Amino acid sequence: MHGWRDFLLHLTTITIGLLIALSLEGLVEWQHRRHLVRDAEASLHAEIKGNAGNIDSVLADLHKRQATLKHDVSVLDYIAANGKYPEDKHMSIDFRIVTFADVSWKTAESTGALSYIPYDLAQEYAGIYKDQGLLAASEQQSARDAVVSIGPFINEPDNGPPPSRDEARSIIQNIEVLQGQLLMVDAFMQGLSTDYKQFLAAHPD
Repeated sequence: MHGWRDFLLHLTTITIGLLIALSLEGLVEWQHRRHLVRDAEASLHAEIKGNAGNIDSVLADLHKRQATLKHDVSVLDYIAANGKYPEDKHMSIDFRIVTFADVSWKTAESTGALSYIPYDLAQEYAGIYKDQGLLAASEQQSARDAVVSIGPFINEPDNGPPPSRDEARSIIQNIEVLQGQLLMVDAFMQGLSTDYKQFLAAHPD
């Protein structure tokens, strides 16, 4: 009888010890997840706020480039009609890709922090960064279209003769493709700007 009593006492002690160990391990894991989520949310909020602070100037620059392309087409239209340059013959075809930060998003994905963020909030983050991805893809296509538009001028001297009428019409077509693509970039950027504003209004500092 005495042996059984000691055995049960030891078994009870071991069981309680295991429960305490498991509870402590669960508490440590909970604290780790809590810190992980807190750091991820703070980093994502700061990243979105930083991107939002840049987007207005990026949009303004895009609109300037669109206006420049419109002028380029008017110059080429004149050449196609008259076979010579107009008085204001300056043309400039360029486009630059503007990258909006997404390091915090990628980090949250790789560390698993997203799986612990509340579902509705995680959806907001996912929507914003999805739109950033769509914008980036559209910008890359615009860059390729800009290269095609610039192609006919690459090996031409600055003071060389104007392109032929047929060449001018062909270049106009290339620029118009670029203009159409930039309308897409503009639309994605405007949508992203709205995403940023709505998120920051709903989640102020």
